[in-house]
Amino acid sequence: MPGPEHARGFDLTYPVPENEVERNAALRSYRIMDTPVEAAFEDICQLAAQICDCPVAYVSFIEDDRFWFKSKYGLPADFEGCPREIAFCSVTVCGSELVLVPNLKEDDYYKDFPFVVGDPFLGFYCAMPLVTPDGFAIGTICVMDFKPRELAFECQEAIRRLAHQTMAQLEYRRRIIELDQTMRDLDSAHTALAREKARADNLLSNMLPEPIARELLENDKVAPRFFNDATILFADVVGFTGFTEKAEPAMLIGMLNSYFAAFDHVMEQFGLEKIKTIGDAYMAVAGVPSTDRLHTVKACLAALAMQAAAEQLKAERQKLRLPFFEFRIGLHGGPVIAGLVGRTRVTYDIWGDAVNVAARLEAHGEAGKINVSERIYRQTAPYFDFTERGTIEIKNKAPIKMYFLDRLQEIYSEDAAGRVANAKFEMMSDPTKRLFGR
Repeated sequence: MPGPEHARGFDLTYPVPENEVERNAALRSYRIMDTPVEAAFEDICQLAAQICDCPVAYVSFIEDDRFWFKSKYGLPADFEGCPREIAFCSVTVCGSELVLVPNLKEDDYYKDFPFVVGDPFLGFYCAMPLVTPDGFAIGTICVMDFKPRELAFECQEAIRRLAHQTMAQLEYRRRIIELDQTMRDLDSAHTALAREKARADNLLSNMLPEPIARELLENDKVAPRFFNDATILFADVVGFTGFTEKAEPAMLIGMLNSYFAAFDHVMEQFGLEKIKTIGDAYMAVAGVPSTDRLHTVKACLAALAMQAAAEQLKAERQKLRLPFFEFRIGLHGGPVIAGLVGRTRVTYDIWGDAVNVAARLEAHGEAGKINVSERIYRQTAPYFDFTERGTIEIKNKAPIKMYFLDRLQEIYSEDAAGRVANAKFEMMSDPTKRLFGR
């Protein structure tokens, strides 16, 4: 088909509705331009041609200066549209009523159009604008013929009804697109929510013991619980106040982190629950929140492993001529109450006289030593070597017999230092299972 260059003297201007900006915005909201062929619009187009007995029919849309066919009948397959200035429907989208031109060759406006004076020499035009519920004419449904002709009233009414059906199809299509987008947005929101929930759950699990975190998530609360026997472990840095007066804050925090990270690994290895750190103090418990009849033995092994970890870090830092920490460790056993404290920043904590005694034992220990109560000694003496310290006065308590936990007995030790249990120890301490999964 010829372009505008074939129309000598043809006026390349075209009428524009007063609401052109809003009309274009309304058209874009349907997301119809440049979309693939759709059966519903093809059927409407062919039905219009058959009802009106016309060789040409199309459903079209006009955006800015562009005229584009959504569906067409009787036009070449590669003919997708044309400039708006030579489009018959440029007039139709300026109104809301049917436009009927029985003879294009005699019409003052259309008679010089390129497709009238040149190939394919169109002679008849009838189109109804596609008007949105808000009153914007965004396109047309049109029938054409190559010769002038009349169109019966019934056919004109059919074109009007088909325009309404086309608009209804566009509305339905838009709702489907919007619903699909809403579903995608919901899926994205659900995915993001699930990701954030998993992140929050993971953070909670890292902050709290796993069974406590699970109970909190399921019930939104955790009931305090009494444990009739547990082993409490305290450790702190010898001479820490002097360090704080001399060391840079960043270096001090870095040193604490390196030691406490090593202790955390030990707690995981032996199944103790880290309760908290306060400044240079490290607190953990065995037998809470899951009861364990071997909690005293595991706490002693954990203390020896902490002692080894602290000595290894000390040796590494001495080689580099860097400052190092030495720790006192205290162990005591007895009944405790465990539960959550706080509302916005909840923490899992334990209370009881056994906790206070364990803290006193740590405070009355010595650098690099593990100080334990008589109860710990009596429960584990068959497996470990101890040095008796005698009865020692402690603040606000009756005098307590104390012992230094030195090592595993040689027959139960895997290493020369007596800090790693061998298979014989595992079988002696728990004949029903292997403690450490070697």
